[in-house]
Amino acid sequence: MDTAFLLDKIPLFIDYLRKEKNYSEHTIRAYRKDIESFFEFLSEEDISAVDSTIISYFIAFLMKYGLDTTTVARKLSSLKSYFKALKRMGFVSDNPADVIRTPKKKKHLPGFLTYEQIEEGLKIDDPRDYAMMELLYSCGLRASELTGLNVDDVDLQKDEVRVMGKGGKERILPMGRKARAAIVAYLGSRKQPAGENARKALFLNCRGGRLSNRSLQRIVRKHLMKVARASGTNPHILRHTFATHLLERGADLRAVQELLGHVSLSTVQIYTHLTTKRLKDIYAKAHPRAE
Repeated sequence: MDTAFLLDKIPLFIDYLRKEKNYSEHTIRAYRKDIESFFEFLSEEDISAVDSTIISYFIAFLMKYGLDTTTVARKLSSLKSYFKALKRMGFVSDNPADVIRTPKKKKHLPGFLTYEQIEEGLKIDDPRDYAMMELLYSCGLRASELTGLNVDDVDLQKDEVRVMGKGGKERILPMGRKARAAIVAYLGSRKQPAGENARKALFLNCRGGRLSNRSLQRIVRKHLMKVARASGTNPHILRHTFATHLLERGADLRAVQELLGHVSLSTVQIYTHLTTKRLKDIYAKAHPRAE
């Protein structure tokens, strides 16, 4: 397929997106940018004809020079849509981009804190903040699960916490002795709730209302900034750390799945990559035959 011929058809493709597909101007601009970047590449490489090999070369070039797989996958999708539209309009007989496989997205491994960072990060004087941080780490709660807790959800007799997870699914979690002690200390110093709606809430803000997710994020960040970089100071890092530390200490994968409230075991298996790498590091440092 002649490059100059294909380049001339971009305005027709844009018109097709606007009138036939009824796409927004924002989406159309994104398509135009992706298609034009492809032809800029062809011009710089002095390529006069396009086939599947050239498109593969373009995709490999993007990957080599550091574009993330999500961006590359989007550009390839734009090219597939472009050639599909030209084929529908009768300008080309086949779609050379169709045979190109979409780059696999890299799995994002969740970060976690070390035992030492947890010890340092949980040195907190404020009873409320300490209780929240202990519960996040001790029970692996999501931010919304913690802020949604009511006083009645904590059973100090059984050392259990009743949590309402995603999809309204309830789960009962064991509460460690440190978390229990932190909750008892906090309840003894808890502010007076401001109104009937806040009376049930376990964790209150400075005005006596239920604590919000945003306020929780700010509090966690404040206490973890001293031990972790900014990327590792959100409430979810404590949930990841909870799961990782359990697996490192020999917990069963399915048990961790239940504690986290995940429906699929595959969602939890990502943590095994972290623990395997850590075990390899320990082995390399400690075993006399490792080198």
